Amino acid sequence: MNKEELTNAFNQRASDYDKGWEQLSPVLHGLYHLLSSILSELPHDAKILCVGAGTGAELSYLAQKNPNWHFTAVDPSSAMLDICRQRAKIEGFYSRCSFYEGYLETLSSEGKYDAATALLVSHFIIEQQDRKKFFGEVANKLKPGGILTNADLSTGSSPHNYETLLDTWINITSGADTSNEDQKQIRDMYLNDVAVLPPLQVSSLIQSAGFELPVQFFQSGLIHAWFSKCAFR
Repeated sequence: MNKEELTNAFNQRASDYDKGWEQLSPVLHGLYHLLSSILSELPHDAKILCVGAGTGAELSYLAQKNPNWHFTAVDPSSAMLDICRQRAKIEGFYSRCSFYEGYLETLSSEGKYDAATALLVSHFIIEQQDRKKFFGEVANKLKPGGILTNADLSTGSSPHNYETLLDTWINITSGADTSNEDQKQIRDMYLNDVAVLPPLQVSSLIQSAGFELPVQFFQSGLIHAWFSKCAFR
């Protein structure tokens, strides 16, 4: 998918996006719990950049744990960002947020951030050079030593390994009422529109974009997560 197609796809899925992840709520809660621990040493008034914020799930978790943090939620999907705004209002942290509809490269670099989250975002960037550029854009928005936390779908280099895990993944994430035809469409989407790379390759792309050697801190199913400090420059 190109950027316009991807944005349109998320606009169409926004209203039931969170419902689609309900089956994985224990996995995501574990990811957010570890994410919060990794970021616990940040300043009490830290500025956090949430790239591909979507409906604001990790933003909500971090905002409730850290009542003095300020957040910038970036997402190209207006529909997803609207849900994120509503969540922030309902849960009481709207005043600590700013919202930017668009892609990261068009966000101003004037204010630097203490940390950035990019959860389940970069695997939608198919070309590796574009993915490296994406991580470089994150680095440009961070203070020296700022922390990137990144999670993507990732697995070993064997096609058999990936396709076998993918079938299990689709069974876990699909509801009981998902038809065989819908499951096939979901499978085709993962095979064609998501760049699922081996963990070491993702780590290498992050490091080559201006970060220290990433540390993998989480893995469940196809989800892998890393954290890394922005190299001093």
